[in-house]
Amino acid sequence: MAQQSILVIDDEPAIRDMLNTALDAAGFQVKLAEDAKQAYPIIIDTPPDLILLDWMMPGTSGIEFLRKLRREEININIPVIMLTAKVEETSKISGLDSGADDYIAKPFSPRELVSRVKAVLRRTSGKNLKDVIKVDALTFDPISHRVSINDQSIPLGPTEYKLLQFFLTHQERVYTRDQILDYVWGRNVYLDERTVDVHIRRLRKAISIAGQDNYVQTVRGAGYRFSTQVNT
Repeated sequence: MAQQSILVIDDEPAIRDMLNTALDAAGFQVKLAEDAKQAYPIIIDTPPDLILLDWMMPGTSGIEFLRKLRREEININIPVIMLTAKVEETSKISGLDSGADDYIAKPFSPRELVSRVKAVLRRTSGKNLKDVIKVDALTFDPISHRVSINDQSIPLGPTEYKLLQFFLTHQERVYTRDQILDYVWGRNVYLDERTVDVHIRRLRKAISIAGQDNYVQTVRGAGYRFSTQVNT
């Protein structure tokens, strides 16, 4: 099996060296960049399996660079873990809403980081869908990263896209908020369960534009399910 590649983007040489040593010892192929300008050609030429991205960097910040990657079709599905000293929940939500797959606060241990990298790779490997999913008039195309209803394009944020992908691949089953947090955000991301409700509302609002706001159903006392059947 080919080595999985990790791109480390951090302006601190000591952090890059520490991550290089830890990830190499864990069997990963490691590439290093000190800023977004240096990292971008690497991503284009040899897309990594995962990116470790520092939030605070000179020039283009990590969060700005992440948003740029998520706007580009070729890079949109590369898993990204944010590295940051910001520990406030609002900062975590900002990073995750911009398309990050996980969030690690500094300082962290090399063992924890390697464990989180492996967890994200396991979680995202099953999301590399290639087949178009159709439900009634809704079309979900994972290759072009487009969602449409009756051929009307539906703009979704990164988190709403992940939510919809989760629901489409787990139809007709009820999931608690905790389960949805685990599947969509990962077990190591500690967020309030209300975060799920916020993004469910955003997803419903986005697809209601085309008159299809009844797919994501609330099951009282249990959680949510995706169904084309009438909610009872």
